[in-house]
Amino acid sequence: MGGPHATVLDTTAAPWDTEVMVERILGLDVGTKTIGVAVSDPFGSMALGVTTIQRRDLARDLADLADLVAVYNASRLVVGYPRNMDGSIGDQARFVDRFVESLRASIALPVELVDERLTTRQANRAMLDLQVKAKRRKELIDQQAAALILQTYLDRRARAAREAEPSASSEE
Repeated sequence: MGGPHATVLDTTAAPWDTEVMVERILGLDVGTKTIGVAVSDPFGSMALGVTTIQRRDLARDLADLADLVAVYNASRLVVGYPRNMDGSIGDQARFVDRFVESLRASIALPVELVDERLTTRQANRAMLDLQVKAKRRKELIDQQAAALILQTYLDRRARAAREAEPSASSEE
């Protein structure tokens, strides 16, 4: 059809409608073999898994991500940070630290880290509940984990915005 990303572009909001278009955010689940990618809707309220990058080398991985930033006109990146269950920093978190350092040097966007403990397990459980076949589950797991990471970020941001709003009773 039109490439792997053609079917997920949002065309419901007019590009000139600044009331509707906020920012698109990419969520990443970075692993040693793959990078799961999710994108927020234009309203910044919902995350959708869009693709899985098969890792080759750092330069190509960063170029693939730069392409996705351009395709989705992303203004921010959210990366899952794999702390150990006790909250400590392990080998995988150090691997992500090095990747994020390269990402920040390569793509001039804000990069935020979100605790991703158990997201892959949650994504797998959700797909089992939906009776997704094993082969398809393997294809989708990383992007679904990225969607959970991004959704966590979006929910926290929305909650912080609500808490920062003055209540109606304080305005009286």
